[in-house]
Amino acid sequence: MAPLPDRRPKKLSLGPLEQEILQILWDLNCATVKDVHERILSDPDRELAYTSVTTVLNRLEKKGWVKSEKKGRAFYWTPLVSCREANVLHSYDRLNNFLAVSNPDIVAAFADSLDAGSVEQIEAIASRLRAIRKKREEEK
Repeated sequence: MAPLPDRRPKKLSLGPLEQEILQILWDLNCATVKDVHERILSDPDRELAYTSVTTVLNRLEKKGWVKSEKKGRAFYWTPLVSCREANVLHSYDRLNNFLAVSNPDIVAAFADSLDAGSVEQIEAIASRLRAIRKKREEEK
């Protein structure tokens, strides 16, 4: 089971261009605005101003997804959250949103409508939860 990461962005929601640029940073691990801009413009059907990339990177930094570091005359951008951690955070957020707006009858009806494979997954999750809670109680 993938635990929730210790570092969490301040704001989980990302726009399409933010997601695209974050994916580029995950691919490159560390990049300048020029690196990201060139990667986007490698698609001949794309147009995007260099300043737009800078703006989006600054937004991602304010949201807590990336950090910048000045080396010489250039800023280098690095993701603070891995792609896997981002998927865990988004899944956690979606589940919490679903549970927040649903009453137990709706959740039960949803679970009842799942196919056999999904039910097995839910049973495996419930088993893991029992083991985690048991271990937590033993540590107290």
